[in-house]
Amino acid sequence: MVETAILPTDEQMQALGAQLESGGRVTMLNLLKYREAADYSGFPDETGCSGREAYRRYMKVVRPCLETVGARIVFSGPVNATVIGPADEVWDDMILVEYPTPQSLGEMRSSSEYQAIEHHRTAALANSRLFAIGTGEMACES
Repeated sequence: MVETAILPTDEQMQALGAQLESGGRVTMLNLLKYREAADYSGFPDETGCSGREAYRRYMKVVRPCLETVGARIVFSGPVNATVIGPADEVWDDMILVEYPTPQSLGEMRSSSEYQAIEHHRTAALANSRLFAIGTGEMACES
């Protein structure tokens, strides 16, 4: 059974900051699984739609938040197949977002602009994973 996770815990965000204190840029790998129907309970002004459409809404409005902190979307696309991994852990899309510093991710998440739109992401997702990828040498580089 795959554990469901939509938002990072405070402990996970603190651990991210502690691990990436060097201040170099960081790329976040997002794995996304959409709900069949977006869950806008608590947001009666939102029009119902699929989870994928709710995430499209989120992507349209999150770009200015990313740009404000100097972040950018490096890549986004569908996950076609799991080659290595549990058969029950299936993802719809993946996104790579590069932030100039680990702190810029926290700045964005705590901004009032982001707080006002995060409900689209939460409504859209049935499950997600978020991995911080730091800069540095790869073990396979010579």
